[in-house]
Parts: sequence; C-alpha cells; structure tokens
Amino acid sequence: MSLTIYKAGWFIGGSGGGGVVNLRGRSYALSSAGLDYGRVFGGSKTVLHSTVSNINRPSDVAGVDAAVGAGIAVGRGARAMVLTNQKGTVLELSGHQVGRMANADLSGLAITLK
Repeated sequence: MSLTIYKAGWFIGGSGGGGVVNLRGRSYALSSAGLDYGRVFGGSKTVLHSTVSNINRPSDVAGVDAAVGAGIAVGRGARAMVLTNQKGTVLELSGHQVGRMANADLSGLAITLK
C-alpha cells in the first residue's frame, strides 16, 4: 500500500490525499481526508508505504483511524506510524515528509476506496 498525504494548518489543520492498495495482484485506488487539532503549524507532504495485516478484501483498509502524534519537519524528514481501524486491519506506515511542519496534535484519518 502507498499513500500520499498533504497536511496544512494553524492550530486546526486538515489533510487529504490518495494512494493505492495492492491485493492479490490487483490495485485499488484510495482517498484519505483528515482533521488535526492541537498545535499544528505549517504544511507538509508525506509519502508513506505500508504493510497491511488482517486484510481479506480491499474494503478492509477503509475506515477511520485516530492517533496522537508529534513531529517536526524542516525540509525532509522521516515519518512512521501504526494505525488500526474498526475492522482490525493494521497499517504499518513509514516514509518521508517534506515541508515545514511542527505538530503535537490529535488527528483522525479517514481512508476510503474510490
């Protein structure tokens, strides 16, 4: 699975993006949208790649994930997170983030199949 997320904010932030999940030799398009609340300043682009576990069909990655996070990016930096949705699907995401962003926030990310 790969996912690209664009994030921007000033105290309250938003994020959106898209990606693809590969399952049994087929690719399925994804979209993502989120809301961040806390100390969010700046903007960034994050490109993540993931291993997915507890998945039986493509729709298993769809859902809402919540996370408490903190980070800083000035230029390019690393990013990693583990998300579990209400279906029990686990996404182990890692990649890089570019931009100027400082955050200590509570965030929610909704992933849907296109």
